[in-house]
Amino acid sequence: MENNLFKGIEKKTGVSMKDVFELANSMQNANFKDEQTIRGLVTRVATLANKKVPKELEDKIVHTLISGNKPVDMGTISKMLNEKKK
Repeated sequence: MENNLFKGIEKKTGVSMKDVFELANSMQNANFKDEQTIRGLVTRVATLANKKVPKELEDKIVHTLISGNKPVDMGTISKMLNEKKK
């Protein structure tokens, strides 16, 4: 059952569950006050989401996450990547 669920998610998103689990594992012990760590995570999430992140948006995401105004998780980063440029 679990395998079918994962295969369905992979088919719908185009993202392998292996990649998702690797990203989740890397986030568990990450230092979210370190700019380079957050930039690396933004890059990985963008790659998985097949999105290009302009430098301005990357800077905004990094600043927001370092400041502690939003929780640091894949959902927050993904949501920020999908925000329309204002």
